[in-house]
Amino acid sequence: MDLISILRIALRALARNKMRSSLTMLGIIIGVGAVIAMVGVGQGARQQVQDQIAAMGSNILFVGSGSVNRSGQRTGFGGTKTLVQGDLDAIMREVPTIKAAAPSSGTSVQIVFENQNWSTRVTGTTPAYFEVRSWPIQKGSVFTTGDVETAANVIIIGDTVRKNLFGDTDPIGKTIRVRSLPFKVVGVLSVRGYSAGGMGGDQDDTAILPITTLQKKLTGDTWLQGIMLSAISREASYAAQSQVEALLRDRHRIRPAQDDDFFVRNMADFAELQDQSSAVFTYLLGSIASVSLLVGGIGIMNIMLVSVTERTREIGIRMAIGATEADVQRQFLIEAVVLSLMGGAIGILLGVGTSFAITNLLGWAVQVSPIAIGTAVVFSMAVGVFFGFYPARKAARLDPIEALRYE
Repeated sequence: MDLISILRIALRALARNKMRSSLTMLGIIIGVGAVIAMVGVGQGARQQVQDQIAAMGSNILFVGSGSVNRSGQRTGFGGTKTLVQGDLDAIMREVPTIKAAAPSSGTSVQIVFENQNWSTRVTGTTPAYFEVRSWPIQKGSVFTTGDVETAANVIIIGDTVRKNLFGDTDPIGKTIRVRSLPFKVVGVLSVRGYSAGGMGGDQDDTAILPITTLQKKLTGDTWLQGIMLSAISREASYAAQSQVEALLRDRHRIRPAQDDDFFVRNMADFAELQDQSSAVFTYLLGSIASVSLLVGGIGIMNIMLVSVTERTREIGIRMAIGATEADVQRQFLIEAVVLSLMGGAIGILLGVGTSFAITNLLGWAVQVSPIAIGTAVVFSMAVGVFFGFYPARKAARLDPIEALRYE
């Protein structure tokens, strides 16, 4: 018996019990739909994290103050006060893999405009900070090197600060008060949103002013809490990290057996870590959803066994008129595969539709993956073959005489 004839017989057999066939496919439909939607959610989250890291700059290095040992007790990071402007100048002068550098010190303040006030963190730095972090201005302008040299009372605010202090009013040129000192708003940062993986929270809840203004008028410090560095490329960031560490150890006269009084964080490491975490998240969601496919396969096996019992006499007649064991086995196997493939096709539509619904209703970034769709189809076919084999084998091994006597 040729394959077309067997397929036609299998489809007629499935059509005789439409409701039962539909319910049998339900497990596969839900399983395939869940796999596509869950993998889409995972990949969307992964892409969102990668985009945020790319926006921050994957070639960024951050040098921070390290810990210090006082009478046998070690402080946390930020305990030392050894980072100074001279370190930044030396890095720019002696590390060729660094293309830009900016100091970074900050403190929390209460900012007041008329009858509105907002608590945020201000960062003191130089104009190079905006280049290092690839953070453009959406309105107004960046303060100048002259503002840094004269410790001018100028400030750039983040979008969250703008909303809470000014609402719909244009803040450029307005005067706000920071710890009772007047500051002129010269710019508003472009919107960044929340940082990747929740590291640092709302990036727009910030204000930036000249480093000299911060040190002389707000904190009184002369040292730097950190230095932001931009390597010439992501690949060069690892060499830059080693060179910066060697240079600072030499400048701070740290002996070989002594710990660093600073630390260097490489954003490329963070990007790789986030990428790995997102991949694990995607695999986890896909694995959980795959359980539904397994349940659907068990449902197919159950219904096929019932079908073999119900059609025992039919099997006997087919064998009596010349059908071989292989023909019978192929027929029931094809019925199982057709069931799972039809369920898989409907499941793909369900998964794609669910992905679009999640995007539109919840605002999540969901990516429908062609690989996930292809894998779901192959997996659903494999489920049909695996769980349909035993019922098909059982049908093929029936004794024709006993099958004809079956009532």
